[in-house]
Order: sequence, then C-alpha cells, then structure tokens
Amino acid sequence: MKAVRFHAREDVRVEDVEQPTPGPGQAKLRNGYAGICGSDLHVYYTPESSGLDYTTPHPITGSMPPQVLGHEFSGTVVELGEGVDGVSVGDRVAVWPVYHCGTCAACRVGMVNTCRSFGFHGLTSDGGGMAEYTTVPATMLHRLPEGVDLRMGALVEPMAVAWHAVDTSGIRPGQTALVAGAGPIGIGLWFALRARGVETVVVSEPSASRRAAVAGLGAPLVVDPTTGDLAAAVAEATGGDGIDVAFDAAGAGAAVVQAIGLLAPAGRLVVVALHEKGFEFNPTMLVFGETSMTGVLAYLPRDFDAVIAAMAEGRYDTTGWVEEVGVDDVVAAFGRLRSGSGMKILVRV
Repeated sequence: MKAVRFHAREDVRVEDVEQPTPGPGQAKLRNGYAGICGSDLHVYYTPESSGLDYTTPHPITGSMPPQVLGHEFSGTVVELGEGVDGVSVGDRVAVWPVYHCGTCAACRVGMVNTCRSFGFHGLTSDGGGMAEYTTVPATMLHRLPEGVDLRMGALVEPMAVAWHAVDTSGIRPGQTALVAGAGPIGIGLWFALRARGVETVVVSEPSASRRAAVAGLGAPLVVDPTTGDLAAAVAEATGGDGIDVAFDAAGAGAAVVQAIGLLAPAGRLVVVALHEKGFEFNPTMLVFGETSMTGVLAYLPRDFDAVIAAMAEGRYDTTGWVEEVGVDDVVAAFGRLRSGSGMKILVRV
C-alpha cells in the first residue's frame, strides 16, 4: 500500500509498505482523509521544536522513523482484532490518536493529553492516517453519526484542539473573546466559542486570505493587527472593558504581548499555538490587572465527542478554508503551508 513516511528533517517520501494486520484489541481502518497539521510542519522542518524525540524508540510505542504521518484522520473499520467489543466492521470513525503511559503524574490526575511520555498515532507510532490502511487500538475510535462524513471526520482532531482550549479557558456565555490567528485552529476557536454561546469574538489576523476566510464563515469583527487598530476594535466591542479571554493561535510573540495588553481585569490568555522561537515578555504586564496566562495541549476523548456532536448539529462549515490534495502532493503541500499559502489541507487517502 502507499504511505507517506517521515525519515528525517525535510525528508518525507511516498513509499510502498505492507498492509498492517490488527492485533488483539486493535481495529484495521481503510483511511479516508488525513489532515496536514502544524505539528507535521514542525516535524518536517524543525523536528527539535516539535516536542518529539526521533533519536530513540518512543517509550510507549517503541517506534522510530521512518514514520507514517497523519494524526488527524478518519476512516472505515474493515477488520477487527481479537477481543474488540463495541466496534463493528463498516463503522465510520475519527481517531483520538494519543498514546499515554497511564502511570505518570499527569495520567494519574486524568490529564492524559499531557502525559510525560505522550505520543501520537501518525507521529510516533507504527502507522498513521496518510496511508491506505492503519491499525489502532479500538479504544481510540469515535464513531461518526449520519450527517458527519469522512471528510468532516478528519477535521475532528484539529477542531478538538480548539474545543479543548475553549473548555479549559472557563469562558462563559456572554463574555468576550479575542482570537489571535485565523488559521485552522483559530477558525476552530471561532466555531467552538460560538457553539458555547460566546457572541462577541474579535479575530486578529494579518493575512488577507485568512481574514477573508473567517469573515466568510460569519465572524463580524476581523482586524489586521499590522495595519488596523486592534485596541480600538476591542474597546468598541467590549465597551472599553477589555477582553475576558484571549487565545493565542498565532504562535507569534508579538500577538501574545498584544493580547495580554487587551485583557480585562482578571482576564486570561490561553496559549494554544506552538512557538518555534522564544520572545521577550515582562510578567509585570499580568500584575496590575491580576490577569493570567496558561497553556493548553491537544485534547481529551470527551473533546472529540463534543466536536462530533456539534458537527452533527451543523455548527461547522468547511467553506473557503479546507482543500484536498492527493498522496503524491503532500510534500508540495507542506511547502505551501509553510509559506503561508493555503489554510487547511486534507490528504485524500
């Protein structure tokens, strides 16, 4: 079967590999779509910034490169291993791709998404979504209901990143939000905030095409922070009070510092994006308004369930920001995304 495999920095190849066979507790999937994620770009261009160690076998999966990519994916169950219950051949599913140890401090308190040895199917495992077939533990599978197709199913993972961020932020209906960055996660934040009853959302994005995309989805308050007056837009939207919760989906230090300065008293900044570079930041910015700053990572299984339910209710729309490529065009798509061209690219498997 064809598979997209990461070998080393800027070395990804489309290769023929053997089809996997499901072991006990596993399901074999015929993959449908797999999204190209910002994490894939980190792995491809700057693996040392990805938070993943490719120099030794993964402590949970034992995997090393070459690694089949694709951790945002959907598929159809075609075969079951011994001892699998609750899943049937023919089920259409999205995959919660997290491997966790179950014993570290994070796992013991239920924060398996921050496991000290965490891994992801399609980043540090034997297999991934950018192949014709893969096998995964059946416990990772989340069924897609009627009305949520495989294309939308491949978006559950990135939308769950945003959902988890909004859920963790503690924001309430009637409060105000700022989203810095209108890439796929920023758009996911927009959808999640609206689904949770947050009506006043200001979006900050320097890219004209991304501003147009999120505005086309219904965002009424979209500002170019490089040429527009973001502070004035926030003041007008909040009656001068400031933003209750800001989300950094940009991964840029300037966006973080700007967002902190726009927070209301007791406001909160949630860092969702990975930053390739550090930046200068004076913590005194947080002191006088008793504001706070926190980070979030990935998602929990309940975030997948919540996103799938919201998709079934029609709360997500792919118009204007999702496109598709074939397996042979993956490396070119990496380059386009790295240069800022394109939004969300799904690989047709």
